[in-house]
Amino acid sequence: MTSRAKKGGRSPRIEMAKAYDASQVEERLYRLWLDGGYFTARIDPAKQPFTIIMPPPNVTGELHLGHALTATIEDLLIRWHRMKGDSTLWLPGVDHAGIATQNVVEKELLRESLTRHDIGRDGFLERVWEWVGRYRHIISRQHQRLGASCDWTRERFTMDEGPQKAVRTTFVNLYRDGLIYRGERIINWCPRCQTALSDLEVEHKEHADHLWYVRYPLLDESGEPSGEYITIATTRPETIVADVAVAVNPDDPRYQGTIGRTALLPIMDRRIPVVGDAAVDPAFGTGALKITPGHDQVDFEVGERHGLSTIVSVGPDGMMNEEAGPYAGQDRFVCREAIVDDLQALGLIEKIEPYGHSIGHCQRCDTVIEPIISQQWFVSMKALAEPAMAAVKDGRIKIVPRRFTRVYLHWMENIRDWCISRQLWWGHRIPVWYCDDCHQITVALQDPSQCEQCGSAKLHQDPDVLDTWFSSALWPHSTLGWPDDTEDLRYFYPTTVMETGYDILFFWVARMIMMGLYNTGDVPFRHVYLHGLLRDRDGRKMTKSLGNVVDPVEAAEKYGTDALRFALATGGAPGNDMRISDERLEGGRNFANKVWNAARFVITSLAGETVEPPQPGQRHDMPLEDRWIMSRLHRLIGDVEKLLSAFQAGEAGHQVHDFFWGEFCDWYIEMAKVRLKADDPAPLPILAHVLDVSLRLLHPFMPFVTEAIWQNLRPRLRLPEAEALIVAPWPRANKRWLDKEAEAQAQAVIDVVRAIRNIRAERGVEPVRYVEAYLVVDGMHEAAEASRPIIETLARVRPLHIVDGAGAAPRERVITAVLRDVQVVVPLAGLFDLEAERARLGRQVDEAQAEVTRLETKLANEQFRTRAPAAVVGREEEKLAAARARLEGLRARLEELA
Repeated sequence: MTSRAKKGGRSPRIEMAKAYDASQVEERLYRLWLDGGYFTARIDPAKQPFTIIMPPPNVTGELHLGHALTATIEDLLIRWHRMKGDSTLWLPGVDHAGIATQNVVEKELLRESLTRHDIGRDGFLERVWEWVGRYRHIISRQHQRLGASCDWTRERFTMDEGPQKAVRTTFVNLYRDGLIYRGERIINWCPRCQTALSDLEVEHKEHADHLWYVRYPLLDESGEPSGEYITIATTRPETIVADVAVAVNPDDPRYQGTIGRTALLPIMDRRIPVVGDAAVDPAFGTGALKITPGHDQVDFEVGERHGLSTIVSVGPDGMMNEEAGPYAGQDRFVCREAIVDDLQALGLIEKIEPYGHSIGHCQRCDTVIEPIISQQWFVSMKALAEPAMAAVKDGRIKIVPRRFTRVYLHWMENIRDWCISRQLWWGHRIPVWYCDDCHQITVALQDPSQCEQCGSAKLHQDPDVLDTWFSSALWPHSTLGWPDDTEDLRYFYPTTVMETGYDILFFWVARMIMMGLYNTGDVPFRHVYLHGLLRDRDGRKMTKSLGNVVDPVEAAEKYGTDALRFALATGGAPGNDMRISDERLEGGRNFANKVWNAARFVITSLAGETVEPPQPGQRHDMPLEDRWIMSRLHRLIGDVEKLLSAFQAGEAGHQVHDFFWGEFCDWYIEMAKVRLKADDPAPLPILAHVLDVSLRLLHPFMPFVTEAIWQNLRPRLRLPEAEALIVAPWPRANKRWLDKEAEAQAQAVIDVVRAIRNIRAERGVEPVRYVEAYLVVDGMHEAAEASRPIIETLARVRPLHIVDGAGAAPRERVITAVLRDVQVVVPLAGLFDLEAERARLGRQVDEAQAEVTRLETKLANEQFRTRAPAAVVGREEEKLAAARARLEGLRARLEELA
């Protein structure tokens, strides 16, 4: 089982620092892995690949805790499969982040008193590329700081040549298939960012607002005011200037005679029709709706059905334009107040009511969105959504947790066309050119030299860029070389897992599925793993304003990367929000220290010995504790494999933690110490083997501390294996090691030690004092006898009597603990000096009686009860009840010793 070092005697002891210092090992070990080429994926047709394409963080900033969570979970899965021997690819990347990056660079220009228009488009893009060159690799370095074992040789940027080619190819194909079109639609417009936004880029917030009831004069048949009015209710008086009709529900009896009449638009004095349309909700306001097709989606659809004209009165900058008449040049919200004042002066405000409703805000800058009609580029989504729904329904793609499948399908069934054009300069330029002569368009992969309709060379390209999510939707296949037929694409696509937050299921995941199927004919990934959002210890969202944001790099510096990773990996179940706090991070650090200290004991105990792993055929000759820990270890291996396969990484981490700390450290190592002190080296191979396997199981969660330990342990293991833990074989459960009987008997021994320790603690026995104890075993005498040295040492028992029947143990002046398979009987005389204990308890009884008497006297005083506040009286009554309970307990303890 063990062998000496080759040069006579024991080899020099392998030294490990007394305390684990993450800062001394993490950078060195990451360099070891990089230099070893362990992160680089290799194509092996004989193996099934395991592929994760990293969700690309925005190039604009540093990693936040959500990125760290994503990196931790993905790295955990990658390290697990790498150790299983799979061809693993974790492809990293960075997103160009259109709006966000443009905003950052524009702010830099402002510090120079410049705008992008001052330096022109080409000059501005040069500045952006300079900025990207400075900051692009910050994200990569921070991922490396967190231990991310990505294949850095394949790192991608969404503006690289390959992804650019993929974007153009997709746009052209969609256009030629009739799935991309240009049209006037109501879009979400951000006046601050000066661009269109998709529905998913709009955050809705509740506002305490008002509902204004405005009277519109009705005209008679001759076109003169009839003296009648139709009252509309609106939350946006500023858009009255763009009204083109009033609509009522044709089934609303209040307005049966009004449909077809003409109203006079207040202030603008424009004649507008009253139309009947089923889209009008009779229960809202007065049941009469102002129709403004230029600023509302429902109104736009009503206008299309009734052939109404369209007026846009708010400009791209949020200021009222010439269509607003006397209000032109005013900010839209200033205009609101001005119009209301004018309407009140005209006597046309019937009433104003408080009204709470949800208003859209730009996700990027929080500006209130302005719905306006605009000519934009759209993707027709229905045809793309059908196969994407089918892929989830038939199981080709599985969403974890399953409850999000229903959410995904509901959204896809109600999908709307996607506005993909953005009025920005930074991003993928729309590959459309307009002919100045024939006014036709050319859509092409390569920049055209002439119009494909008339041959004219007078072309200009569409100034807009594509929504950032358009290139992101292609990420799983564009990063692997599509549209080219590359080796990586053939081998690693479809990818295996897409891991991301549930909050971008629609932003990104759904679009990747649709585009992956459209471009390649296959799903982009087999599994979607959705993690929850991170919150602080009180369940609040982490925001800079609350001051509760945790910087992952700072946390790694303070607690160690492994502590941060373990806290994140075990903090919650898939799809559930999790809370992160200093206590959780401290817990992770404490566990890393526990692993280090336990390993240091084992490696020091080996003292240069080289040991071979135990074999199942030796099991029957092993002591109970060895059979127990090997059975528990192999049960753990099987459970962890099942949990990780089901994406229950958090529970897997908890089980490894509980085994290592609660069973290996707290019990087996302590049991082994008893034998080692008796010069029995037999536990050494078990200690080394269990440590080795535990490090392998723990490595995906805590790669640095486990690798650091394993590099010290490896010379002591007779294993023809890898030179680094990162590529050491993943453990396999062996049923031959499972031993329910040994587990039950060992648990009984543990329960005995715990029971005696509890009795000692309850009775205040000095730690160094040995106590006498009886074990009534009935049927497991042999196992108890074999464990006698362990029980005697760990419970501080001497003498220990192991008896088969209760009659063989004393019954009076004893404390008895009844366990599942054993009774523990401890004579009181063995716990302390009886006379001294009686005297001590007697003094305590006297003190307690005096306190009870004092409180009873005080509470019996009527003056105190009538003059003292009720809260003070109540507190004194609580003190009396506690004093009486203490007195009763002390008397009972004293009677036991009589």
